[in-house]
Amino acid sequence: MAHQGDGDLPRYAAIGERLVEEFEGVHGADTVDRCVSAARHGAEEVTGSAPPDLVERIARRHLEVLATVAAEKRRRTRRSSLDNAP
Repeated sequence: MAHQGDGDLPRYAAIGERLVEEFEGVHGADTVDRCVSAARHGAEEVTGSAPPDLVERIARRHLEVLATVAAEKRRRTRRSSLDNAP
């Protein structure tokens, strides 16, 4: 099914490439692609369009939040394993 803005797919691919590079070692390319896709579809649903600059800002923010949550989980896991030390 074609979506509004499908002619802009190369522009969205460029967003994904930039974010993959920016979040290298934090998120895999598949996670970045899912965030870009979700940002694009969310922007279309809310505003009726998905300008690449908006999609990139939304996707970047999602990736930042995911990284923060993952870091907090790792921190809690390390701390709880230290609490159980003899």
